[in-house]
Amino acid sequence: MQASVGDQLLVHGRTVGHEDKVAKIVEVLGSEGNPPYRVRFDDGHEALVSPGPDSVVRHKGPTE
Repeated sequence: MQASVGDQLLVHGRTVGHEDKVAKIVEVLGSEGNPPYRVRFDDGHEALVSPGPDSVVRHKGPTE
């Protein structure tokens, strides 16, 4: 998994009733775009994340 600052991290809910979570990647701490990532959720909460198989990176477009 590789990401850049500004990409989104989508973490799928793993159980019934838990929604997917989307966070913006604000810092890439691994080399060459690899995890861990510092992410910011819509509510302003920041976390250090090493994504698992339930996560997907949505790369930002060229105009974003």
